[in-house]
Amino acid sequence: MVIVVNTRLLVPDRLDGIGRFTFETLQRITQAQPTSHFVFLFDRKIHEDFIFSENITPVKLFPPARRPWLFNAWLNYSVAGVLRDLQPDLFLSPDGFLPLKGKTPCLPVIHDLNFEHYPEDLPVNIKNWYKKKFPLFANRATRIATVSAFSKNDIASKYNIEKNKIDVVYNGAAHGFQPLTEVQILETRKKITGGAPYFLYIGALHPRKNLERLVRAYGEFRRKNDSQTKLVIAGENYWQYSGLQNAIDSVPNKNEIIFTGRLPETELYLLTGAALALTYVPYFEGFGIPIIEAMACDIPVITSNVTAMPEVGGDAVLYVDPFSEESISSALALIDKDESLRNNLIAKAKIQRENFSWDKTAHALWTSIEKTVNQ
Repeated sequence: MVIVVNTRLLVPDRLDGIGRFTFETLQRITQAQPTSHFVFLFDRKIHEDFIFSENITPVKLFPPARRPWLFNAWLNYSVAGVLRDLQPDLFLSPDGFLPLKGKTPCLPVIHDLNFEHYPEDLPVNIKNWYKKKFPLFANRATRIATVSAFSKNDIASKYNIEKNKIDVVYNGAAHGFQPLTEVQILETRKKITGGAPYFLYIGALHPRKNLERLVRAYGEFRRKNDSQTKLVIAGENYWQYSGLQNAIDSVPNKNEIIFTGRLPETELYLLTGAALALTYVPYFEGFGIPIIEAMACDIPVITSNVTAMPEVGGDAVLYVDPFSEESISSALALIDKDESLRNNLIAKAKIQRENFSWDKTAHALWTSIEKTVNQ
C-alpha cells in the first residue's frame, strides 16, 4: 500500500495540537506497517527526526503553506501533482486540508470546527478560508477521522455528513507526562514561582482558550482567599492576541501571574507535574490534550463543562461554566483548599486516563485508513 501524507505541521520544537497528533500517530503507524510505503509531504526543510522508518520517502514541496493564498497553491498544485503522478492508495491529511480535485481516496483528520462557532476569534483571512474550504474538504473526503464524539456529531450536523462516514480517533498523552517525586516538585516550584504552589494553564494563548476570564477569575480568587497560590501560563501568543494583556492589567495581583512563553517538551513535563492543578477552561475544544497530560501526572484538573471536555474528563475533573468568572473562581478556591477533593479527582483520573493513549490513537487511525482504502 502507498500512502501519501500531509506532514506540513511536523516542525521541530513546534508540535502543538495537530502537529503532536501527526507526530505520535505517524511514528507508530509507519513502524508498525513495514510493508506499506509512506510519502511524507513537507512545506519546509525536512528534519531527520520525522523520518521514523525506512519505508518513508520525504518530499519537500513549494510553496511554504502558512497563509491562505499559499494553502491553495500548495494543495491544488503541488500536492495534487504528487497524487496525480504517484496514484497512491490513499492521501492522509492530519490537518484536514485536501486538494479538491483528483480521484485519490482521501482521509482528512478534522479536529474541530471552532471557526464555525467562534469565527471572531480568528484573523479575517484565516476565518474566511476555513469557512469556505472545510465544507468542501468534508464532502471531498472518502472518510473523515476526528478526535471526539462531540466533533463527530458537530461535523455531521454542520456539513451534512453521514455519521457512519466519520471515525473517532481520540488523542493521547506523551510518555514524559508522569508523576514527579517530591524533590522534583519542590525544585520545579522553586525555579518557576520561588517555591509557591501554582495553578497551570498550558497551551496556545488564543482567544478561545478563555484566558481573559481565567485571569480575572484568578484575581477574584486571590481577593477573596488567603492564598499564596500563583497562576502560571505557558504557551505562545498566537496572532498577537492583545485581550489577555488587558485582562492582566485589570487585576491588582498581576505580579502573581507568571508567563513562561513556549517551553521545550521536557520542561513542560516538569511544569505540569509540579502544578497544584491544571486550570484549562476554553469555551470550545475538539478534545483538550492538556487534560489527559495532567491526569498522567497525577495532577487534578479544572476544566469546562462544554463541547468535548466532559467527554475527555469523565467524572475525574472539576467542571466550571467557562462563561462565568465566578464559577471559575469558586473552583480555584475549592481546589486550593480541599486536599481531599484533589486526591479524589486524582484517584478517578487514574481510571479515566486509561481510555486515552497514543498507541490507541495510532491503532484507531490505522483502522480508519483501512476502511478508507477498502471503501
